[in-house]
Amino acid sequence: MLRIARIAWKVFCYGLGVLVLAVLAVQCWFYAQVLWWRVYEPTSTAFMEARLARLRAKDPRARIVYQWVGYERISVQLKRAVIAAEDAKFVGHEGFDWEAISRAIERNEKRGRVVAGASTISQQLAKNLFLSGERSWLRKGQEAVITWMLESAMSKRRILELYLNFAEWGENVFGAEAAARYHFGATASALSAEQAAYLAAILPSPRRYAPGRQTAYLQARIETVRARMPAAQIP
Repeated sequence: MLRIARIAWKVFCYGLGVLVLAVLAVQCWFYAQVLWWRVYEPTSTAFMEARLARLRAKDPRARIVYQWVGYERISVQLKRAVIAAEDAKFVGHEGFDWEAISRAIERNEKRGRVVAGASTISQQLAKNLFLSGERSWLRKGQEAVITWMLESAMSKRRILELYLNFAEWGENVFGAEAAARYHFGATASALSAEQAAYLAAILPSPRRYAPGRQTAYLQARIETVRARMPAAQIP
């Protein structure tokens, strides 16, 4: 029995060691990508590829509408609107808004289901770049690790630039430039405060809103974003 126990212990230790090395290898690959994207633009994201795969399952000719545009060619109004709507403390935090997380937990516990989230722009970018849309504690843990990588390797300006270029803003529409053209027939640099507030307001559910569609809820949301925009700090 003692010999069998020793063999079982060795097998366990070997398996654990292999698992740890595999996890470390994955994290190193993620971090290498983050370091590369600190300078170079990604051509796509995990979220975009997953969306395209689902589209092509129905229509093999389906495509994503996307065009990269540099930070300086994105309207200041859009930067302010997105920060006001999604992450008011973006410039000051290190990837996580702990107060917002605490409030979201309290609200969810009171309702007995998930009704509020507290993901920062950095967390959303981590998910969009690397992860699937599934919800699990394992995925949330990996999201947190990648968020730390982004914050440690990139400037806030670069994080916001990547986020604005890869956020979903309509059916098959990704990035500020494609969004501006799709919704307003304009460029990302020419967006007005009202247009920017509209784009920021639809971020939580962008595929619900075809160009020109308005609802009472959306209009109230736009007005809230507009009111918050002057106080939004941008990198």
